[in-house]
Amino acid sequence: MLAGEPDLEVVGEAPDGAAAVAQARELAPDVVLMDLRMPGLDGVGATAALLRESAGRTRVVVLTTYDTDADILRAVEAGATGYLLKDTPRDQLVAGVRAAARGETVLAPTVATRLVTSVRTAGERPTAREAEVLGLVARGLSNAAIGRELYISEATVKTHLLRAFAKLGVDDRTAAVTVARERGWLA
Repeated sequence: MLAGEPDLEVVGEAPDGAAAVAQARELAPDVVLMDLRMPGLDGVGATAALLRESAGRTRVVVLTTYDTDADILRAVEAGATGYLLKDTPRDQLVAGVRAAARGETVLAPTVATRLVTSVRTAGERPTAREAEVLGLVARGLSNAAIGRELYISEATVKTHLLRAFAKLGVDDRTAAVTVARERGWLA
């Protein structure tokens, strides 16, 4: 798709993150399109390594099907210049590669919305303990079992759940787990 553009040259393709880093070291591309889920070194790890080695000269645009808050934030924190989804229309993908080469940030509209929402609601994220309790709820544990596992009282478990419910805007355990997963707060 990109090779047909007169001002773009595709210089390599890698089957995994480690190979992408090695090829980028050798080929010194201006822009790398990076998937997130790859065997061995994943896209976030490869992005961080590639950017360290290139001292930021190479731009990384994530091109993936995954658009959870957690995936987006991990990629941006690793230094990705952009985040596009694999269903991005061809003309927008080409424009995105060109923009990234100029040093501009490139985000799919849905990704930009999720990122802005995530930043706005950062204060509403569950605490580590609330997330831990939600994770145990997701595994199907009762409040009593969660309390035993975490060495806290059942009343404390309920307090953590109520706080998490408020942050998630839900009023039951199933909805809490569902929304927390949608927001990328649970694996």
